[in-house]
Amino acid sequence: MSTPPASPPMVEVSGGEARWLPEDSARRLVYPRRESAVVRPGRTTWEYGRLASRTPASAAAVPAAAASHVDEVRTATVTDRTVAVAGPVDVITDPAHATLRLRPKTVSGFRIARVQAR
Repeated sequence: MSTPPASPPMVEVSGGEARWLPEDSARRLVYPRRESAVVRPGRTTWEYGRLASRTPASAAAVPAAAASHVDEVRTATVTDRTVAVAGPVDVITDPAHATLRLRPKTVSGFRIARVQAR
């Protein structure tokens, strides 16, 4: 009988460390719509303390508040991270591909250490 592998240890990180994730990363924009969660891919960068994101979503469909989520998984390191940023959103471009500025009110994340094989 085999023992299932242990889950990797997760450590909650502060907002400051969570913001350390690389800029211009592929993230997912998440927002509610008709009692469901909508997830859209997007490219983002930090601009003047706000998270700017271009995503294939109708500008009219994005509510006044949303969240952005990113995972950093690298094969060269033994630590991965996952981060969520939530707050009010300003839509700043055309209706077909929304460019958004998310003003962070909540930044949370986890550092995930890989379990080393023995």
